[in-house]
Order: sequence, then structure tokens, then C-alpha cells
Amino acid sequence: MTELTITGLTAGYGATRVLRGVDLTVPSGSLAAVLGPSGCGKTTLLRVVAGFLRPAAGEVRLGGRVVTSLAPERRRATVVPQEGALFPHLTVGANVGYGLPRPGRAERVAEMLQLIGLAGFEKRKPAELSGGQQQRVALARALAPAPDLVLLDEPFSALDAGLRADLRADVRRVLRAAGTTALLVTHDQDEALSMADVVAVMRDGGVVQAGSPEDVYSRPVDLGVATFVGEAVLLPAVASGGSATSALGVIDLTAEATGSGTVLLRPEQVSPNLDGEGITAKVLRTSFHGHDATVTLRAGDTELVSRVPAPLRIAEGDNVRIRVSGQGRFYPAAMKDTRPSHDS
Repeated sequence: MTELTITGLTAGYGATRVLRGVDLTVPSGSLAAVLGPSGCGKTTLLRVVAGFLRPAAGEVRLGGRVVTSLAPERRRATVVPQEGALFPHLTVGANVGYGLPRPGRAERVAEMLQLIGLAGFEKRKPAELSGGQQQRVALARALAPAPDLVLLDEPFSALDAGLRADLRADVRRVLRAAGTTALLVTHDQDEALSMADVVAVMRDGGVVQAGSPEDVYSRPVDLGVATFVGEAVLLPAVASGGSATSALGVIDLTAEATGSGTVLLRPEQVSPNLDGEGITAKVLRTSFHGHDATVTLRAGDTELVSRVPAPLRIAEGDNVRIRVSGQGRFYPAAMKDTRPSHDS
């Protein structure tokens, strides 16, 4: 197992600077998800770590070994691309064993196919496999040479939603079983939060926050991270001590604050009820998702979203009472608003 350490990484294409001093540490045996919108630099970061692009400045270390200037084949890092990129003319076994030394190759291939749940598929061709099976074979091929690092370049983006969820769990299980350090590049928040040990949020060529999924979701460093990693309820508020006054009444805060700013709540903290105490709001619309539902509400001039468990007991047009659970996180008005002005 090998720790990945990235320090002060700067890189780009010609005169275009894409990465601007990226710092990131991935502990040995951990999976880190690099999360960010298109154009933030996450794919460029993967290319530099893989050795496909030479950085202008900074350092990449694998297990204490500086690999910044090494050719890709000398880094002991392998890549799982978006669509597997299996050799169509080779069997599954030949794909997994490609590049392995002949002594022990058959045993290693069998071991990898057992690990990914495709034992007995050695003689099949890629065209005979489903999309999910092909991606598992691509992962087995990446793990077969026992690399220090596996780089996953949005490997689930071409799959349908149901298959994506199953394959994420499979990949997480396989990586843990192999004990391999991994770096996943994705723009999918659910993917990053559900799979990773470390989530690194990128913006404008830098890592703005890195931490556990729970830490990044619950304690985002700014409003840009808050709105990118999940749905957010943002309320103009005035803070005094450990609470703030907003359109939803007085909200307890995670830390003491003073003055004008914005309170962050997550939709699951907002509970609409047909009776009881709380601020009155009107149900504007509902969206049923099976296991839960989202409800759009208006309290005075403020529109907000609530996430409630199924079955849904309120309907469009109902007047409800809103209760807030837990604490809000306060961002002073003086903080720069880093929320994107358009979809990225």
C-alpha cells in the first residue's frame, strides 16, 4: 500500500494554466474522489499523476518516491478509463493478463476474475459482456500488476443509473480487498460521497476543501462547496451568539457568530408538517423519488426545499408548519460568495 502526496502542482496546456498549486494527500489504501464541475482541472490532475502530462511546477510522490518526472510505465500507476477500453479481439483472460509476465499469469488472471465476481469468464470476448461487466474487467486489468495506485477516470459515466450504483459498490469492495490506493475523478456528488474515504473538491484549478465525505457535506468551507456537494437551503439571517434569526425563525448555529450573513441547512433538516408549531409555509410542488421525496416550499418571500421520507403526506397547495432539526452553519456576509453563477 502506498500514500499519494501531491504538493504545489501547477500544470496546463501551452499558455493556458489549468492547475494552480494543487495540494492533496491520499492515505495508503484509501480511495480519494476528486470532485468538481467541468473545466475545474480534475482530469488534468489525473493526467499529471498518471504521467501523461508534465507539470510546470510541483511534486507528485508515491510512497515517498518522487515520480513527477518519471515516464508513465515507471510510476506503478494504472488507469481505468471511462469506457473500459478493453481490446475487443482478446478474451477476458487475455485482457486481464495483458502485459503480465508469463510465469504465474494464468493464476493471477484467475485470482483477479474471482475478485471481481467473474470467475469462469476467461474465454469470453468483451462484446459478450454487459457494460458493467466490461468495467469490472477493466478494473481487474488495472489491478493485475499490483500497482501502487489506481486512477479511475469517471469510469461509471456511460452506465445507466441502476447499474452505476451496483458497480460503485463492487469497485469499492474490490479496491478495499486489494488494499490499493486509488484516485477517482468524478463530477457526480453522490458517487464521491458514497464511495470515497477522502473527497477533494476542486474549483478554478485548485483544491478548495479535502476531507471525509461527512466533513465536506456537513462542514463546507464556503457557500460554493456547500451548494456543489449537495442540495442546500440558504437563508439570509442575522446572527447573535449561538443562534441566527431567519425566515424560518431562530436557528441554532454550529458556532457563535455576529452580524448579517447566510445560514446553511440541508433539505433533510427542514420538516414540513400539517400541524404543530413552526413557521407557516405553502407547498409549491412535490417530487416523489420512491424512498423519499423533495418538497418545494415558500415561507414569506423565501423559497426552499425539504427532503422527507416516503410515504408523502402533504400535497401541492397545502399550508404547513416548518420545523428545523439540528444546527445551521453560518457564513458571514463579508465572505466571498463562491457559488457558480451558471451550471458548469
